[in-house]
This record gives sequence, structure tokens and C-alpha cells, in this order.
Amino acid sequence: MKFSTRLLLPFFLALAPSASAASPTDLQAQIGHHVIFSYPGLEPPAHLLDLIAEGKVGGIIIFGENVGDNLTTTIDNFQKTYKQSPYYSGSPLFIMTDQEGGQVRRLPGGPEESAKQIGQAADREAAATQMGKDAASTLEEFKNNANLAPVLDVYREAGDFADASQRSFSNSSRIVGTCGSAFISAQQSAGVVAAAKHFPGLGAAGTGENTDLQPVTIDLTIEELHKVDMTPYTQAITAGVDMVMTSWAIYPALDPTYPSGLSKTIIQDELRGRLGFKGVTITDAVEAGALEAFGDQAARGLLAAQAGIDILLASKRDVTQGEDIYNALLAALEDGSLDQDVFSAATQRILDVRKKLV
Repeated sequence: MKFSTRLLLPFFLALAPSASAASPTDLQAQIGHHVIFSYPGLEPPAHLLDLIAEGKVGGIIIFGENVGDNLTTTIDNFQKTYKQSPYYSGSPLFIMTDQEGGQVRRLPGGPEESAKQIGQAADREAAATQMGKDAASTLEEFKNNANLAPVLDVYREAGDFADASQRSFSNSSRIVGTCGSAFISAQQSAGVVAAAKHFPGLGAAGTGENTDLQPVTIDLTIEELHKVDMTPYTQAITAGVDMVMTSWAIYPALDPTYPSGLSKTIIQDELRGRLGFKGVTITDAVEAGALEAFGDQAARGLLAAQAGIDILLASKRDVTQGEDIYNALLAALEDGSLDQDVFSAATQRILDVRKKLV
């Protein structure tokens, strides 16, 4: 059933109390929080700034190609443009990156040691705490406020996908949980949002099984997924992790049809239901090769939102990608194929996390 946006007046007034110039019946005040945009090169296109001013952008993901002498000035401009917008929510845009440590660092700076090195330290909890502090320090230097880390994948064999680049703390779920939760606590105590990934786990992916490039199936039993792969998330949730990123692999024991980030069973029954996660969920890159069977990128974003994902990561370095996803959400809310009450609850989760940012 098509809903009337007039009924959303109280929601939008609460959403942007200082935005008297904004039409309270305009869905931009809600939808924009759900899409993370990206851009190519050192200078963002003017159109991205226009979209920020129009309330259509929830944040920006920063890649190495965006890092130059003017990055902090660029980010200041993003935030200034948003703050002057009639759609300003009272808290800054998410500015996020992948600053995992070791080989995966988009910004110059720490943490220099890889997750695997931390997991092998004599005092791994202390080492992981320092790792989280180092990550927060680097992100703050470059005016980023969210980190798509730590990786909580429990690798199985030396040299497999999670271990090859030393992104996994360990092949022990206990060690991964200890290190991951210490990293999260330290980083978030410094005011930087953490995102544990890739739920429910990519640790059993073999060498070269990269969801960025191709479909991947993790054929484990429910018992093993619960006992090994999801256990670190229990500790992360206890540590208060603000975000969880889902993987794009398929887990037939849980859902034989949909990858984790498109699966209601995995997101709602496992992550939110069984594990009790109440924070923000975020996809991995919507343009991933693993999703070729699920339509264009706008369709994938909508499927993820319908499954219960809060934030959609448009990381193709193409502003139109995020815009297309935004338009798909708008159309779905207008025709009722995306539940308004569920979507509004997701918006509130996002805003609750963003209120922590300064």
C-alpha cells in the first residue's frame, strides 16, 4: 500500500529540529542517512556537494586515491555543506575508510602491524588495544569518524583468503574475539565508530575466494558457524560495537539463496535475533562481483534494505551509483515495497550512532 508522506510529519520534525527550511514531507531527510557515497581521485565532483546539500548523502567512504594534501580541507567542505543544508540532522556525516592495519590501510599512518601479528603478540589484548588507539589517532588526523574494522574472520588454513593478507587475528575464535573486542573498545573510546566484519564470517573462504570479484559459498554447518565464526561477534557486541558489516558470501546452512547482506534470515534471525545486536548494519561494497545474479546496483541496495540492512555502501567511486541507490529506496518507500516503519527504525539507529560523533 502506498503511504502518505504527510503522516511522517512528526518523524521529520524530530529528525531535523533545526531545519525549518526543509519540507517535513520530503523523504530526503530520511533516506539520505542510509547511503554512503564515494568519488574518484583527489577532487570530488561538484555534483556530490549538490547531493550533500540536498540531504541525499549519509556519508563518504575514503580510498587511497582520494588521499592528498587537501583531503582534510575536502572533508571540512563536505561537513560544512551538510551543516548549512536544510536537511542537517544535528550531527556530522559519516566519513569512513578501511584502516585495518598492516596491508589494508587507506590513510598514511597506523596501525602498522597486521591483525595476524597482533594475534601472535605475547600480550595480544594489550597489543589490540594499542592497535585500536593507533587506528583512531590516524582517522582523527584525517577527519574520518568511522572505521570499517576490525575484521573478525577466523581463518582456517594458512594462506587462505582471510590469512593471505594477514587480515585475520587468528584461527582461534577465542583469540579473534579477544583482539577484536579490545580494538573496538579502544577505538570507540577515542570517538571513532568501529564496524566489525564480515558477518557471519569469511574465515572458511579458500585462497582466491574473494567476494569482491566472484560469488563465494561458505558450506559450513550451522553448528560450526555458531561455535567458530559468530563467537567473536558475541564479544564485539558485548564490547559495544556500533556497526556490523555483513559479507557477500552465501551460507547454505542458513540461507541457500541469498548472500548474508541480502538475507533476512542471517540479518534478522541470527545477528539481531540470536546475538541481540541493536546497532547499525552496513553492507560491504554494493558493486561486488559476488552479486552479479542480483540485478543492478540499485536493485542490490534495495534488496539489502528490504532484508534489514541499515547503511548501503556505494563504493564504486562513482557518484551516480549512490544516487541510483537513493532513488531506488525512494521509489520503494513510495510504492510500499520497502516497509516504512522498519526503515524509520533503521534511520533512528543510524542517527543514534551519529550523535556520538563530534
